[in-house]
Amino acid sequence: MPADHLLTRDEARARAEQLSAITYEVTLDLTGAGPTFASHTRIHATARPGAQVFLDLLAENVREVTLNGERVDIGAARSGRVDLPALAESNLIEVTADCLYDRNGVGLHRFTDPVDGQTFLHTQFEPFDAHRVFACFDQPDLKATWQLTVRAPADWVVVSNAAVDDDTRQGSTRSWTFAVSAPMSTYLMAVVAGPFHHVHDRAGDIELGVYCRPSLAEHLDADEIFEITRQGFAEFTRAFAYPYPFGKYDQLFVPEFNWGGMENVGCVTLAEGFIFRSKVTDAARQQRGEVILHELAHMWFGDLVTMRWWDDLWLNESFATYMAYHGLTRATRFRTAWAAFANRVKGWALNQDQLPSTHPIAADIPDSEAVRTNFDGITYAKGASVLKQLVAWVGEESFFDGLADYFRRHEYGNATLSDFLAALEKTSGRALGDWSAEWLQTSGVATLRPEHTIGDDRYTSFAIVQEATAAHPTLRSHRLGVGGYSLRNGSLERTVQTDLDVTGARTEVPDLVGETVPDLLLLNDGDLTFAKVRLDERSLDTLGAHLSDLSDPLARALCWGAAWDMTRDAETAARRFVELVARHAGSETNLPLLHVLMLRAATAADTYGDPANRPDARARLATAARAALDAAEPGSDRQLAWARHLVAVGDGDDHLAWVTSLLDGESSVAGLDIDTELRWALLSRLALGESFDPGRVDAEAKRDASDIGARHAARIRASRPNVSAKEEAWAAIKERELPLATLRSIAAGFWQPGQDELLRPYVQRFADAFRELWEPGVSEEAIDLGEGLYPATVVDQALLDDTAALAADEALPSTARRILAEARDGTARALRTRAADR
Repeated sequence: MPADHLLTRDEARARAEQLSAITYEVTLDLTGAGPTFASHTRIHATARPGAQVFLDLLAENVREVTLNGERVDIGAARSGRVDLPALAESNLIEVTADCLYDRNGVGLHRFTDPVDGQTFLHTQFEPFDAHRVFACFDQPDLKATWQLTVRAPADWVVVSNAAVDDDTRQGSTRSWTFAVSAPMSTYLMAVVAGPFHHVHDRAGDIELGVYCRPSLAEHLDADEIFEITRQGFAEFTRAFAYPYPFGKYDQLFVPEFNWGGMENVGCVTLAEGFIFRSKVTDAARQQRGEVILHELAHMWFGDLVTMRWWDDLWLNESFATYMAYHGLTRATRFRTAWAAFANRVKGWALNQDQLPSTHPIAADIPDSEAVRTNFDGITYAKGASVLKQLVAWVGEESFFDGLADYFRRHEYGNATLSDFLAALEKTSGRALGDWSAEWLQTSGVATLRPEHTIGDDRYTSFAIVQEATAAHPTLRSHRLGVGGYSLRNGSLERTVQTDLDVTGARTEVPDLVGETVPDLLLLNDGDLTFAKVRLDERSLDTLGAHLSDLSDPLARALCWGAAWDMTRDAETAARRFVELVARHAGSETNLPLLHVLMLRAATAADTYGDPANRPDARARLATAARAALDAAEPGSDRQLAWARHLVAVGDGDDHLAWVTSLLDGESSVAGLDIDTELRWALLSRLALGESFDPGRVDAEAKRDASDIGARHAARIRASRPNVSAKEEAWAAIKERELPLATLRSIAAGFWQPGQDELLRPYVQRFADAFRELWEPGVSEEAIDLGEGLYPATVVDQALLDDTAALAADEALPSTARRILAEARDGTARALRTRAADR
């Protein structure tokens, strides 16, 4: 993409003032095998007479452009734009072009399945990539109706936003013409094509479809996907008091997808990782359910009513995230999903909000380039956390009554944050201006600490102290609960509870004065606010001995989260968190939370802990994992989770011999199926050993001759602890001739803990490689590989200094400098936590 190819907010606003009543007729010819496809667009638009605007179009070749029957000088077409002469009141614009297929997951992505040689296509247009496929006014507030015609091989299936209106076969090809769509934004238009396997069902009068490649069809559990989808439809249509607005609803699992899912109107695309080729735990199924419901919620909030500009991207994504967890707990079997939200979603938000790149939830997005870097933990996770608070503040009934009014008032149009808040103010009677200013227009996360004095085992004074950083000094208002838990008959039971408003730097809590000091004191009990909370020393000691005895899953999740925050902030040693996981994770019943704990424990041992302590930390985790695996019911989700964790954290010759025997079938664990994905996990661990035979990777890739297997193999080869493996991986990333999905896998394998000496030469080569990524401009490839190339496992002051120097290079785009600032912050944090662990 050209470096200057972007759309500014001011340009979009000016163009929107000139145009209205837009309709598109798009014809795509996908029958060719070459690098391009033919794209023809007819655009009808009303304009202010004399208006001069531009079309967005990024094409390999623009054949012809006409305006009201007159040719437009193609020489006026700049890279990414076509300038139009003065418009009449009523206009017909026609554009014929040859556009490029893509391999980086944007525009029209083309993929060939190595299993059967068949070709599959899917589009991805958010935020500013529809004009890679057809000429258009590519901005969210110029909604239009669409009629699409696609010419493709006769044995293909073609799916788009609307239902098929006509299907005509012409020899070896067919033409699909789709019904005229509802008004929608350019980024929500979609085309998916190829010889897909498909299954159909209904949710009331809504036709449902689920699609995947034939080579994955045997693994498609369509029944569960349909069940979650139907449950979501039932809950959302009830909660929103507005019927589903787009007729049919298809969900398509597409290869090499860059995201978890995309909310294209009636044509949702999803990552193939949600088709489980091997046994997974219920945690993975809950995560898939969350994504399914997230995209479904967008059909109302985002698709029916769309943000005017990307400043309100946060509201779009945060709402869908909040509603996904609401739907999981209210309508599906995943009734304890809020406990996972407290750690996984809020944990992501807390991490992001402490980075130097943090920004207000309601961000300032001056152009389409800035959008790409704001698909982050503020936009999704902090926003969802704050929305959860807002629902509690205005009341759930008022919240959903306001939404019903909002959908009716702005249906098929665009709206802003102020429109959303106005709807809630109307139904709740609460003024939300101050709330918005405090929570949405400021950055940073507060820390809440208990401060108390004790006499005769009773509180003689109690206050909550609120702290903020110098960079983000806002002290917000919080509604929160304070819970006291004491040991009773071997269980930690809530014996004290009070709710209060916390404001300013210090809030006295007179209700707790005179209360018996509990064994565990938990601020933000009930998870009502967004803040970091601290545990006093008595509470930390209690958790160390009795966390397993805390039966409330949400309170337990909050305690785990607080202990982790204190570890990340170097207030407690990483080995203390490792010990907490080793002693108590084996009793954790919430599987999504258990998966988070396993990841955090590994991070504590490998990244946040002093390297001198790493062998003991990993050994402690492996011993605990072995005990938990032995205690797990054969064939259970817990058994699979602990087996995977043990394989990953174990070290030493005996451990590698055990892993080898499992892979080779020479030993077994009763009830544990060594299936495709577990085989790759076993091989991943073995490949880190010095004596590993690389021929094993080739053999496994032949056994799993899929693109997924090829990416596993690429990642494992890059992880090998030898010079030739690293050099081959580095060369592949620099050359960038492979699909982005494969390059991502290579980058994911390259930097490994404990390989510092082997990797140090690449630390020196990082700066030049990073600069080269951005020479064509900002792209998905540059963003993904820029993050993946950073030497995060080599934690030292020299890397910190070198990164700071590179980030100061103003020749780099702001997106690149943001990536460096975030990466440098991670290195600085690891230096602090390692010092604390020492």
